[in-house]
Amino acid sequence: MRDSIQQLALFGGRPAFSENRRVGRPNTGDRERFLERMNQVLDNEWLSNMGPMMYEFEARVAELAQVRHCVSLCNATVALQLLVGDLATGGAPGDEVIVPSLTFPATAHAVKWRGLTPVFCDVDPVTGLIDPEQVEALITDRTRAIIGVHLWGQVCDVARLEKIAESYGLRLYFDAAPALGCSYGDVPVGGLGHAEVFSFHATKIVNSFEGGAIVTDDDALAERMRAERNFGFGKDGTVQAVGTNGKLSEAAAAMGLTSLEGLDATIARNRTNYEQYRSALTGIPGVTVLEFEGPNRNNHHYMMVNVVAGAAGLHRDVLLDVLRAENILAQPYFSQVMQQMTPYIGAPPVRLPRSEELCGQLLALPTGPQVDTDDILLIGEVIRTAVAYGHEVTARRRLRPAVGLAT
Repeated sequence: MRDSIQQLALFGGRPAFSENRRVGRPNTGDRERFLERMNQVLDNEWLSNMGPMMYEFEARVAELAQVRHCVSLCNATVALQLLVGDLATGGAPGDEVIVPSLTFPATAHAVKWRGLTPVFCDVDPVTGLIDPEQVEALITDRTRAIIGVHLWGQVCDVARLEKIAESYGLRLYFDAAPALGCSYGDVPVGGLGHAEVFSFHATKIVNSFEGGAIVTDDDALAERMRAERNFGFGKDGTVQAVGTNGKLSEAAAAMGLTSLEGLDATIARNRTNYEQYRSALTGIPGVTVLEFEGPNRNNHHYMMVNVVAGAAGLHRDVLLDVLRAENILAQPYFSQVMQQMTPYIGAPPVRLPRSEELCGQLLALPTGPQVDTDDILLIGEVIRTAVAYGHEVTARRRLRPAVGLAT
């Protein structure tokens, strides 16, 4: 541990890293293999409109998720919008979808965008996952579906949610954006509920530059989703429904395939990093590593810690400023709960205390193939020093401008 607060870069010390260590650095895989694939795309002169590279990528994802159907999309938000739009067909104004308060805005935005009403549900105080007991308490005669979110690769309580959905005749979807390669017991994420959505954004464990997919064993749903991603064109070439342009390009599929080839190695490295972080952060007051142990498999793409200000002597946001000054670009996950975002503020405001408390405590630390043991030890040392001088750091921080987040 550094033996003086002055050694922290926020107060004049030398930064721990000369180059940024950041959350969500792209896992691009073998560059030469990607370029080979891109040459195939260019030689084929088939750049979009459901080309062979896209179908190969879909087949690989479906195999990994052990489902019959993978419907690739240009991003995961469009995937969610298509699923919610399927609910809206034949529905009525005011129909509701229950979603967790602690999630990325796209989950609720997709509901709102398609004319349904998101109803925000509180979460488990430890995992941050949607709480089935709270879900059941929110169900009304207007409820059409439940969307659970597998935060940080943690899988929701699927058995309880499936039981609730079946009892009330509801659709059950999962926003599995960060959960490719994870499992519910021995069952891979992808075949849970009626359908799940993966993200292949540049920050995800497998990236296609930008992309997403709906994965399901529901044959009829998959057929509708394939039509709707392509302007509503059915198999016979006629427009069967109102659709959009949500197709995945061949360049995106080429990157997705290349990134997917490195998935096992990336998960193994993430797992090693996770164990090393647990060791490096052991015994730091108020700083707790989220435990991803148990019967479910996690891809460890997110290295999450909980910072409790009362025990650590400094708030999560103060620790963020300390880390960013050291070129450690940690991230708050999330900066706001859904019910506090401008489009969703109610009158009177909705209070969901568990999600609101967690939202101010959670912190994602850099991980992935580009982060090594020495990096983790140094990050741990910075955090240990910041907490050791927590009250002084907090007091002195009030006198300095905030450290901006690099883009």
